[in-house]
Amino acid sequence: MDEREENRLHDAVSFVGLRAQATAVGLLQLSAELVRAGVLDEAAVTRIKEAIAKDIALSRPRSAVKEDYERSIRERLDGLFGGGQTLGETPPS
Repeated sequence: MDEREENRLHDAVSFVGLRAQATAVGLLQLSAELVRAGVLDEAAVTRIKEAIAKDIALSRPRSAVKEDYERSIRERLDGLFGGGQTLGETPPS
């Protein structure tokens, strides 16, 4: 990954609301490597994303509609794990 891609991933992880950015980036890379090696299947990646989404949803702002907030977080996680996360939209608050 070149420096521009690394900066983009760093910003995307921050934008999603994940804490401990370096750990999150490591988890994304580790997950990708394990999928490529055939160690993790898509069901396992889905379970990982679900665990992250549930944890993030616990700290949602009270003003945010729960279903909308969780859907937004899951969409952003799909983008991060799929490598296609773009910046620009803010999570619902």
